[in-house]
Amino acid sequence: MTTIADHDTYIAAAPEPFRPSLERLRALLIRALPDATEIVQYEMPGFRIGGAIVASYAAFSKQCGLYLQPGAITEHAEEIAALGLKATKTGVTFTPRKPIPDDLVERLARASRTDAGV
Repeated sequence: MTTIADHDTYIAAAPEPFRPSLERLRALLIRALPDATEIVQYEMPGFRIGGAIVASYAAFSKQCGLYLQPGAITEHAEEIAALGLKATKTGVTFTPRKPIPDDLVERLARASRTDAGV
């Protein structure tokens, strides 16, 4: 991918099969974090509230990722695992064939905001 200036540029440069997933994530995060500012940091689109990056997302060669504060992942770890999604300390990965549910994205975003203290 090329250097990205904003979310639109990132999504347009992502592999075509992942673009709908990225657009969906962006819309869900905007809805869950209405007062957040869209940013690009670490070559990923994200959402900042105050000084904290509350959520970010990315596309890779075989999957997409949603990145959040660690407490959000911990709080929803059992549900993430039950859905068969892979999680790290700060992220959940998924594919267009096995997407992360919309309501979980929104709950994770709100929990990430709480964990960030903003």
